[in-house]
Amino acid sequence: MDSAVLLDLLGNENRRRILRLLAHKPCYVTEISEYLGVSPKAVIDHLRKLEDTGLIESRTDDQRRKYFHISRNLRLEVNVSPYGFGAKSAYPANPSLDMTGRCPHVSFDIPQEEADDVADLAREVGRLEELENELSLAQRWVHGRMTDVLDRLSDRIGSDGDSRFYAEVLAAVAGGAQTVRSIANEVNAAPESVERSLEHLSERGLVTRDDDGWVVASR
Repeated sequence: MDSAVLLDLLGNENRRRILRLLAHKPCYVTEISEYLGVSPKAVIDHLRKLEDTGLIESRTDDQRRKYFHISRNLRLEVNVSPYGFGAKSAYPANPSLDMTGRCPHVSFDIPQEEADDVADLAREVGRLEELENELSLAQRWVHGRMTDVLDRLSDRIGSDGDSRFYAEVLAAVAGGAQTVRSIANEVNAAPESVERSLEHLSERGLVTRDDDGWVVASR
């Protein structure tokens, strides 16, 4: 799902409250109406919008009562910093995905075999909650550290434009990209923009050009 659509959808407080309620149990319209303190008609309108995007589904019981429940396991991340704004949504990876070697900076101390015993399943829930908390803390640390490093780079770059873009170009050169085209591919930008940024970085004494191409200036 497009993250912009999801942000617009969740911008309404009552829709967020509906999702919080449905995360606990399936509910019918009257229950949701009483919980929110709004009319059933307003609730039906919110439910329709949530259902249109596939976030919720409905089923009818033997008494012909329509219950709504969350249908998708979806994660939305919003990043706001002095160097950029972005939002992304993602669905969970396939449960059979082998994480071994995929995340070299993270240790997954989770059994690889599927647990069947209730006690084992309960313990796995606890371990996964601990891992989720650790990853959240690590993500916050990385975000803060990234801002600090970009602040220091911006002081060195001294640009009056997009300092994040200059930093990405500089990082691409530091990572081994030497030609304008290879740097442009690395940062997903037009070669003309990359060339202008390299000229600025060169004027600041941060990069130089030798026979092989652009390199970070040694100091």
